Amino acid sequence: MIGDAFALISATCFAVANVTIVRGTAPGDDDNGAFVSLLLTTAIAGTGWLAWGFMHGFPPVTPHAIAWFAGAGVLTAFIGRVFGYACVQVLGAMRASATKRLNPFFAVALGVGVLGERLTPGAIAGMLLIVASFALLVVRAAAPAAAAAQAPVRGARIGYAYGLFSALGYASGYLLRKMGLAETPDAFFGTMLGTLVGALTFVFVGAFNARYAAAVRGTFSAWRPWLLTAGTMSSLGQIAYFFALREAPISRVALITSMEVFITIFLGVFFLRRHESLTPAVFVAAVLGFLGTAAIILY
Repeated sequence: MIGDAFALISATCFAVANVTIVRGTAPGDDDNGAFVSLLLTTAIAGTGWLAWGFMHGFPPVTPHAIAWFAGAGVLTAFIGRVFGYACVQVLGAMRASATKRLNPFFAVALGVGVLGERLTPGAIAGMLLIVASFALLVVRAAAPAAAAAQAPVRGARIGYAYGLFSALGYASGYLLRKMGLAETPDAFFGTMLGTLVGALTFVFVGAFNARYAAAVRGTFSAWRPWLLTAGTMSSLGQIAYFFALREAPISRVALITSMEVFITIFLGVFFLRRHESLTPAVFVAAVLGFLGTAAIILY
């Protein structure tokens, strides 16, 4: 039950972050809040790690745990979050949240390809449903009416590519994150180290990429409360996800957090009326993605 509660809290926090990213950015902005979210997560998790350690003692940290958490940081905190923020910036909160159902798809694919797990009929059915969900969004984005109403076709396709890379990064990183927690069961430490590595990777890339460099400068040169809120909620969502993984199986956590798409849609209907609207295609894609996730996990 504790793990379930943390998973639901994580889904809610990420849904709020999706909405506030849309409120705080425009498609052409160099700074979409991804870097400040990494700094906030590092600070919040670091404070929690110190406070919990001084009160209850610090769990022993092994070199293997550091390696797993650092690797997970590159995959989830940098690739997953940076591309995830870009996906929301381009597509909007509702369509971007629907693409996150690719996470369990890649998790299953990695389990079969890397860990040698058996592909069950339920997993096959679930993966097909998730592929259908993603295909519906892409095909709908290419339709002339959808392009005129929401975004140019090329921009939408780039947004879905961001979502694809983000999902692959998150799915890969979750495997490393679970391995790190098996070595050192400290969610605060794992989150702090992972996002610190992600932030340092962001700065390193900024030395060679003008957009990343502009995002780093923009973090310290402008007051953007919506992006600060998004960063805070992303931070709390990631910390809650770590605690959920520590208390519950990764499959159960994945199923509960897949409710993020419906929470995002609910919030978007009330808070994003001027920015985007819920279309039948997005809702159907969300349902297909959720059913696909359930089929993978339950059958």
